[in-house]
Amino acid sequence: MSLFETHYKNIYQLLEYEDYPNLLKKIIDLALDTEDLSYYKKTVYLLDWLELNQTNIPEIRERFKILLDDLFAFLQKKGNSQGEKLLIVQNLIKAYTQSYFALGPISFDISEGEIIGLVGENGNGKTTLLRSLCGELAPTNGKIDYLFEYKDNYDLRSQLIYIPQRTKDWHGTLLSNLQFTAASYGILGEENENLVQLVIARMGLRGYRNLNWNSLSSGYKMRFELARMLLRKPKLLLIDEPLANLDILAQQVVLDDFRDIAKSPFRPLGIVLSSQQLYEVEKTSDRVIFLKKGQPQNADVKEGVAEFKEVAKFIVEFESDWSQEELRTVFSNLELETLQIKGGTYIAIFPANISQERFLQVIVDNHIPLNYFRNISNSTRRFFLS
Repeated sequence: MSLFETHYKNIYQLLEYEDYPNLLKKIIDLALDTEDLSYYKKTVYLLDWLELNQTNIPEIRERFKILLDDLFAFLQKKGNSQGEKLLIVQNLIKAYTQSYFALGPISFDISEGEIIGLVGENGNGKTTLLRSLCGELAPTNGKIDYLFEYKDNYDLRSQLIYIPQRTKDWHGTLLSNLQFTAASYGILGEENENLVQLVIARMGLRGYRNLNWNSLSSGYKMRFELARMLLRKPKLLLIDEPLANLDILAQQVVLDDFRDIAKSPFRPLGIVLSSQQLYEVEKTSDRVIFLKKGQPQNADVKEGVAEFKEVAKFIVEFESDWSQEELRTVFSNLELETLQIKGGTYIAIFPANISQERFLQVIVDNHIPLNYFRNISNSTRRFFLS
């Protein structure tokens, strides 16, 4: 089954399961993928109609199906992207003359449709790496190759967008700011009006379009930044701590948006994001780089490109009411190497030949109360252990 056919099937399953909120997001994504004003207008018309007909389920279903068929027929002729490489970083080093800290050397690449997560404690180089990638900081050594076409540095910065952790305030309404952004990139008239309305709806901002900066929560300010980014149609998105100050639900919504945006078969882009939210980033990212004192901890570099290593241990994080002594006694049969307590949570390390199934069988056989469990053998969480 081709990528197009898989995408088609997955979206039509949302219609079959009557998951209309997620289906509407997918329809907007498809409309944006067409880059065609007539489909922008058809989708905006549907959005306006839905506001007045939220309970007419049979007609909602029929209108969704008609527009989906139309969008897929158009996009099938347009064709999909091939997942080309966007950027190669080779032995990048960024040092500071009045500081002992230095980033790197670090090497990796990123392709269309790929998400790379940067994790690590504060002050270990995540922001330095992002600012180097976007051109704000010049490398001390090494090089960064951008593999997409661009005319000059201004055009490069248009296609390679960096969203810092603390964004600038803006004045006026959310709607007027996004219309101004679109106009700044040559999107005018009907196309401006309809494209902005689509992007606003896609980011869940339709009910907030007439509010100003001070009226938005942190989560909606982040959605605004993503909406502004979509209008610029970038190749690569670099984003610093996008989950900071967001509640759990808002974090999941933003991360789902990242995946949907990055993985579009028709307009994929690469994303590099940093965060302290380790597990959430790991679930979303295709690869994760852990930085400690500026050094990548989980990559071997061969021919200038990072290859991410697996760990040769079975490591489990769990919570239990049993004492450390009781657990050590039981786990001795599993060749327990170390058992630590971190913030009320146990970290147990076993040889690589011990499987998750054997560990859980011991838990069951000995009736050990288990309140929480996670296999972190290949998680960057293991690099936080002493």
